[in-house]
Amino acid sequence: MSPVLAGVLQVLALIVALALAYRPLGDYMARVYSSEKHLRVEKWIYKGIGANPNAEMRWTAYLRGVLAFSAVSVLFLYLLQRVQGSLPGSLGFTSIDPDQAFNTAASFVANTNWQSYYGEQAMGHVVQTGGLAVQNFVSAAVGIAVAVALVRGFARSRTGELGNFWSDLVRGTVRILIPIAVVGALVLVACGALQNFAGIHEVGQFMGGSQEWNGGAVASQEAIKELGTNGGGYFNANSAHPFENPNGFTNLFEIFLILVIPFALTRTFGTMVGSVKQGYAILATMATIWIGFIALMMWTEFHHGGPAFDAAGGAMEGKENRFGIGGSSIFAVSTTLTSTGAVDSFHSSFTGFGGGITMLGMQLGEIAPGGTGSGLYGMLIMAIIAVFIAGLMVGRTPEYLGKKIGSREIKFAACYILVTPALVLIFTAASMALPTPPNSMLNSGAHGFSEILYAYTSGANNNGSAFAGLSADTQWFNTTIGLAMLLGRFLPMVFVLALAGSLAEQKPVPATAGTLRTEKPLFTGLLVGTLLIITGLTYFPTLALGPIAEGLAS
Repeated sequence: MSPVLAGVLQVLALIVALALAYRPLGDYMARVYSSEKHLRVEKWIYKGIGANPNAEMRWTAYLRGVLAFSAVSVLFLYLLQRVQGSLPGSLGFTSIDPDQAFNTAASFVANTNWQSYYGEQAMGHVVQTGGLAVQNFVSAAVGIAVAVALVRGFARSRTGELGNFWSDLVRGTVRILIPIAVVGALVLVACGALQNFAGIHEVGQFMGGSQEWNGGAVASQEAIKELGTNGGGYFNANSAHPFENPNGFTNLFEIFLILVIPFALTRTFGTMVGSVKQGYAILATMATIWIGFIALMMWTEFHHGGPAFDAAGGAMEGKENRFGIGGSSIFAVSTTLTSTGAVDSFHSSFTGFGGGITMLGMQLGEIAPGGTGSGLYGMLIMAIIAVFIAGLMVGRTPEYLGKKIGSREIKFAACYILVTPALVLIFTAASMALPTPPNSMLNSGAHGFSEILYAYTSGANNNGSAFAGLSADTQWFNTTIGLAMLLGRFLPMVFVLALAGSLAEQKPVPATAGTLRTEKPLFTGLLVGTLLIITGLTYFPTLALGPIAEGLAS
């Protein structure tokens, strides 16, 4: 079987698996967030944290819950790392330095999981399982909760109430993420992934010295790392490490875990607003971009550009033989079109255009299908922008799902789409202008610029993958990328929840002959075009200086 055919068959297998899970999972999540009943374990949690799960919240109260919970999470994870040297199960590792502890705490709470450290050489069992793995669950649940609040804004009328944050947080964790992650972990263990609490042990001699490995609860963390679109690996090699991702089947299974909730949330959206066709329109937009990016990536990586490529069958540098170019390309696109950031190959070693595709996937806002929750609310923001553009074309007040898109709503949407690019471009420019940060680049020229651009694109978009080559464990990068991750996560949520509150207060507008049919293929095409044009205009100059310049020169 040719490598190209193998890659195409993997894509088809993923599509079939995602299609089978789409309806049952999407409808189940809609029932979870619409139910008035609470499980017994959920009641214990509410009692423990002193929350009333039945109290409806306006957007300001909902936002306070998001920010308060996240602030406490950052502080807890920071302190846990700072006292690691005194904890049992630390494997002899010392406490984490302040700047790196801040960066890691911000990273995992922001659902970014950017890592400027070697996981197997820095974090003990307590920090890995009691700190990082816990944030993998709750940060993902926060993202879904905010998306559900926005959906309620479309579904409700004449009220500013968006539900209860604490109830949404707990239900998302207990009823959705934990059960699926348990099944995922069992599959990974059965396929050879590591799951234990072993200490450090010597496994043999390597290049004149001893080679050591430490064990850990790897499979369980790997499952929620992908399912929650988190991305932080137990080992520095991330999903390229055989203990995390043993073979071709687990590679495909992990991609499935990355995509299944973000895609299924479009069904949840359609069900909750009373029109599954609206969910299909959003799904079609996401799927079109995802498939298109995979096709482009495979073309760039299989393209024979010289004797070395001819001998290897494509651009095999930085890729695992057990996954090949096809599996690596699908993983790279899926992880950068979502807020996952896990890697089974090293994006710095992709072709110039291939590296650019991974960056563009993040710069789109990671909405195809995006992160758990963040992909859906990002796509709905872009749908509002597309409706607004269509309204300008025909001279009609734009409407979406029966809600008028006035100046207030469009201001919130515009602020949402401007925050992340501003963070990426400002921090990248500062790093290139100052004398010290460029010293962290392994490469010079266009590729070196891409290393820094990729780092801030990954951080501000809450992706977490690294381009490789950049020595990011410095005070400058730990601090600025940490700030980019926090601001890139929570500032957009402010505008999403404010928009949700504004929509929920409106009276529904009846559809007329002039209403744009947002469930039709025409709107899907408009939405795809809006996404590509807005992103292209924003990031094209920087892409031209980095990956495009490198691709044209090769």
